[in-house]
Amino acid sequence: MILRYSTIQLLRFPFSFFLMPVYFFALSQVPHIRWSHALIIFVILHLLVYPSSNGYNSYMDRDEGPIGGLKNPEQPTKQLLYASIAMDLLAVALGFQVHSLFALGTGIYILMSRAYSYRGIRLKKYPVIGYLTVVIFQGAMVFALVWFGASAEKSMAIPWLPAMAASALIGGFYPLTQVYQHEADDKDGVRTISMLLGLKGTFLFSGLIYTIAFACLFIYFRSEHRLAQFYVLTTLLLPVLVYFIGWARKVWIDKSASDFRHSMKMNVIASLCTTTAFIILLIWNNIE
Repeated sequence: MILRYSTIQLLRFPFSFFLMPVYFFALSQVPHIRWSHALIIFVILHLLVYPSSNGYNSYMDRDEGPIGGLKNPEQPTKQLLYASIAMDLLAVALGFQVHSLFALGTGIYILMSRAYSYRGIRLKKYPVIGYLTVVIFQGAMVFALVWFGASAEKSMAIPWLPAMAASALIGGFYPLTQVYQHEADDKDGVRTISMLLGLKGTFLFSGLIYTIAFACLFIYFRSEHRLAQFYVLTTLLLPVLVYFIGWARKVWIDKSASDFRHSMKMNVIASLCTTTAFIILLIWNNIE
């Protein structure tokens, strides 16, 4: 079967880059890594689960304006739905190569992703429930799956504080991806957390959640006697803070600055800096 251009485009494989930091954060905290499983998990999440979720969401939404990672999305066809289902089944099947509990967790993540988008349930139309669904599952749930699946011992002693920090990092980042979609979301009957908070409120809220994330990280690294790593992490994330403050200032002056271009630039800077930081921590912890 030849895949249509619209199907490939709407799976949005490059968008997986924006979700990559949680994977490397979790992996960097695993005491003893089974690298073959870590590689399988990377493929499952970034080449199957995340693109499949993107595709299913696009099939349900049929966006006509910019969406995450795409300025001009094509209209979906039935092929996109079938591709999404096939990728989900493959992801769960591959998950059994890691562990049955990992496969189960992957299946739960997929089901919650579908509940978020499916017109019959549509969790995304509720600002708080939709927000918490994304934050918990893309953050703490993915952290737990990676930590458990990549650990050589398959231990259930998943550290809860960095898992909370992962959710907070997603929670601070996610509302900023919604600021340019208020009109389109309202037309679709969706009320996002950003719409609930308003433009200025979104930036204040994101700043607060990012502060909580770094408080969790500080407490965690201090308890592990690794404050040097925390300081390296915060230093590498300074460009994110600088851009965030600059963008917020622009929005305060002119609301039109809350557009697709600024949002995508924030996404790229945040993802690049956090992924780089966590890869450095991963290398650091494996050469000590």
